[in-house]
Amino acid sequence: MRRFSSYGPVDSRFHFSVERRQLVENCVSQLVGEPDEGGHYFTIWAPRQTGKTWIMRRAIEEVRARYGDRFRVGTFSMQGVVVEDDDSEEAFFKFVPDLFNLAFDGEAPMPQDWADWTRLFARERGYFDRPAILCIDEFDSLPRKVIDRLVALFRNIHLHRGGYFLHSLALVGVRSVLGVDSPRGSPFNVQRSLPIPNLTREEVTDLFSQYQAESGQVVEPQVVNAVFEVTRGQPGLVSWFGELCVEKYNPGPAEPITPAVFDEVLNAALTIEWNNTILNLVAKARGPYLKHVISLFTDPNVPFALDADWCTYLYMNGIIDTAVQPEGAKSKRPVCRFSSPFVQRRLYTALTGDMFGEKGPILAMEPGDTLSDVFLPNGLCVHPLLERYRGYLKRLKARGIDPWQGQPRRADLHLTEAVGHFHLYAWLRDALQERCLITPEFPTGNGKVDLVLQADGHTGVIEVKSFVNMFVLQKGHAQTAGYAKKLGLSEATLALFVPVPEAEIPKAIGGDVEIDGVTVKVVPLGWV
Repeated sequence: MRRFSSYGPVDSRFHFSVERRQLVENCVSQLVGEPDEGGHYFTIWAPRQTGKTWIMRRAIEEVRARYGDRFRVGTFSMQGVVVEDDDSEEAFFKFVPDLFNLAFDGEAPMPQDWADWTRLFARERGYFDRPAILCIDEFDSLPRKVIDRLVALFRNIHLHRGGYFLHSLALVGVRSVLGVDSPRGSPFNVQRSLPIPNLTREEVTDLFSQYQAESGQVVEPQVVNAVFEVTRGQPGLVSWFGELCVEKYNPGPAEPITPAVFDEVLNAALTIEWNNTILNLVAKARGPYLKHVISLFTDPNVPFALDADWCTYLYMNGIIDTAVQPEGAKSKRPVCRFSSPFVQRRLYTALTGDMFGEKGPILAMEPGDTLSDVFLPNGLCVHPLLERYRGYLKRLKARGIDPWQGQPRRADLHLTEAVGHFHLYAWLRDALQERCLITPEFPTGNGKVDLVLQADGHTGVIEVKSFVNMFVLQKGHAQTAGYAKKLGLSEATLALFVPVPEAEIPKAIGGDVEIDGVTVKVVPLGWV
């Protein structure tokens, strides 16, 4: 029986896969172009583990099947080409014979310089005896110096293609193939590119239908829908969740895969399961544009712009995606969103630990506090927790400890809005520990954090926001009430970080608000 695979390109003989026929046909069309005139020089780009290599291989199979020996078709990967920045050109040339010999099954000479490299593609006394189709995978792994030289030479071959046998060329990668890292720009017209989109809901359903048909085990529709929603169809993550659900956390072949199984899988994926793609993504988020990542947790209106270095970096590395502002917004401009709810939750947890650690510098709760007004026999009453949090901040100040020292600040020296959100979450984890499950939820993708607390079958919710103005606050009241109603709750708490000292917070900001039968308890917190 086939399996789900989240490690490297899938093989439909051994792994569950979807055909993605339109994408494959598009790639074939780009490679072949006009068979008698020439194909296209283009880029295939997407974040890691999204199916770039699989699409490329499927397209090459199709070209070979349809055109036989008309073209010499080959592909090689730069991943194994170990070249340091020093002496990079000479070191790269040493790999060329093996790359060409494996791709095209023929003896290729080792270039001595870039002129020799170009002559490999020449019609007169070159390496090829007929039009060649070449795909270069993992193009980004080369040093910047080599990439710049290669794209310049390929551009020149493209402009003078009558003298060369290079019929078409596909450069496959994450970022460099678009030229966003290079002052030279893209190797070709950026419009001649093939982005790889995520799987659709129907394609995710198809994957699990294949598993059910081959295994005979039922995967309940809610599970399939949850996998799609939490991953937004990112191919590597979909396959990883499929693998966890039907293998490691499978209750047994006679039992269905239920939402309870998925909940266990999701919790494990967030806390204890290793995934190289996610680890790489978290490392990238901790990189040079960390302050931008942090800001996205509280601002839902950050414009999406590929002209901004930070935006292209986060986008091409799979941290963010683009979305159009929702109904009711005055503008329909593209804005930044995290690439998936799962990615956002992993980043939220990781960055909370980075900023504030797993334990605070003093006890999170006063000794002897039993929280009897929070954990009630008939439910959870969460707003008293925020009074404890306010007391915790006062105790820190009395000890001369500033929790905001060294945390990200804006150009005007005010704290970045997300800092308070992260700190409250860190304190709740420390204060409640194993007594309560605390789950961050992000209903809008950015700009709105709900902390869902669950204990003994009871649920409470704290929405976390920063004060902007009264109009935005009123919208926050409605959002909080709507989410509480969705959970079947008659009460919810709005933790409102106000960028002024505690003593200067206007009383009109706090208090209870009744909306559609839900009581929203607004607790303002001074934050400077």
